[in-house]
Amino acid sequence: MTDASIRFGLGRRCTNPTMPVSLAGYFNIRMWDKILDDLEVRAIILEKGGREAAIIQFDLVTIPTVLYNIILKAIQAEFGPQRFTSGNLIICSTHSHTAPEVRLKRPGCAPEYLPFAAAQVVAALKHAATNVQSGELYGTLARDARFIFNRRYWMQDGSVVTNPGKLNPDIVRPEGEIDPEIPLLVIKKDSRPYVVISSIVNHTDTIGGCGVSADWAGFLRRTVESHLAPGGMLMPLIGCQGNINHFDVRNNSNQTRYAEAERIGLGYAETIEKALEHLEVIKFKRLQTVSTPVIADPRQLTAAELAEAQAVMDKYPDVDISPESTRDLTSEDLAKKTPFALKYFASKLMEITEDKDPRQFILTGFELGSAFIASMPSEPFTENGLRVRKACFPQHLCLIAALANGTGNDHVGGGYIPNAWNYNRGGYETTPRSNPYAQDTAERIVAAWKKLAAEL
Repeated sequence: MTDASIRFGLGRRCTNPTMPVSLAGYFNIRMWDKILDDLEVRAIILEKGGREAAIIQFDLVTIPTVLYNIILKAIQAEFGPQRFTSGNLIICSTHSHTAPEVRLKRPGCAPEYLPFAAAQVVAALKHAATNVQSGELYGTLARDARFIFNRRYWMQDGSVVTNPGKLNPDIVRPEGEIDPEIPLLVIKKDSRPYVVISSIVNHTDTIGGCGVSADWAGFLRRTVESHLAPGGMLMPLIGCQGNINHFDVRNNSNQTRYAEAERIGLGYAETIEKALEHLEVIKFKRLQTVSTPVIADPRQLTAAELAEAQAVMDKYPDVDISPESTRDLTSEDLAKKTPFALKYFASKLMEITEDKDPRQFILTGFELGSAFIASMPSEPFTENGLRVRKACFPQHLCLIAALANGTGNDHVGGGYIPNAWNYNRGGYETTPRSNPYAQDTAERIVAAWKKLAAEL
C-alpha cells in the first residue's frame, strides 16, 4: 500500500571521553581538559515494506575504517550477521573538531576509546530496536547561505590558497561553489514533528581549544529537539564540505570561539524550524537500500613533487616538526608558507611514498519514495555532493551523509576528496598529507552513484 506510514526506532548514548585523549581535527595534540557540552552517538532505525535500514551518527571528526569495522562487528555480534550490514547501515559523523581523536595513527589517540564508542552504538541501537513506533514521513527543502563560504580562494598571483586570512588584499574570488540547500526528512507522530534528519554543507570547526563539544551541530540539535514532541530527535547529517567553512574573509570578526558555534547552530535551527511549517507528505510502498564498494588508488606522486619535498626538508634541518611542536599550526600557516608548515607538509608527503595499497569505500543509500539518503566517504568537495544530489538523484529530495562508512584506509593523513580540477593550483586539501587518494577518486565515487541510481 502506498502511503506515508513508516516504522522507526530511536536511540542515543553519551560518548564523552573518560580517558586522556587528544581532540581531533587540527595538526597538534590537544588533550581534553573540560566538557563544554555533551557528545552523543545517535541511532535511527527505519522500516517499511519488510525492509529495514539504520543510520548511526557520532559527534566525532570522522569514522575511520578501523572504527567502522569495530562497530560493524559489535553490531553483528549483538543482532546477528544479517540484520545490519554495510548494505543497509550508514555510520557517519558530524565532523566535530572538539571530539576525541579516533584515527589510531594520529598522535594523542586513545585506542581504548574505540571499543567504548562501539559499545555505546550497540546500546543505542538496542534501544531503538526495542522501541519501534509508527509515524508518517514528510520532507521539504530549506535554504540558508548565511554561514557558508568556499574556503579556497584565487589570489592575485594566480594561485589558490586555503584560508588566506581575513581582509587579505590579495584575494580575488572563491575558487568554487557553495551549497546552501538543506534537505529535510521529517517523521511526524500524532501530527507533530518527532524526528528530523537534516543535511547541511558546512565545516564543524568553530571553537578550537581543549574543551569537548559537539560544536554548532550540537547547538542545532539541542535547540530543534527542544521544540519537537517529547522524546524526539534531530540527526544533523553533514554534507560534502571539504572546501567549505564558516569564515567570512570580508570582515575581521573573531569566528573561532564557543559563541560562534552557538550563533551558527541557533541560526540553522531557526531556518529548520521555519521549514517545518511547510512540509510535504512522502508516500511510498517500501524502503529500498543500495550499496556498492568503490576502489580508489593511492595518491600518485610525481618526481617533481618528491624533489620539491626533499628540497624543503634539506632547507630546514633544524626546524622541529614533532607532534609536541605543532601547538599553533593551522592551514593559515601553510598559506603564509612558514618554515614549520612547509617542512611539516613535506615530511607527510615523503611518508606516503611507500603507501601503495588501494582504498575501498562503501557507498550505501536508502530510498524512501521521492526521498533518498546517500552516504559519501571522507570529506568530498561540495561540487561532488551537488553532482550526486542534482545529477544522480534529480527527482529525489536527496540528503548526503558525508564522513561515512570509513575513510578507505587508516593512513595517518587526512581524507579530502577534491575535484580533479582542484589539483596543481594550491591549497592544503590537495596536498598528499591531506589527500592520500588518487586524483580520479571523486569521479569514481560519482560514477558509482550514477550506476546505483540507474539500478533503482
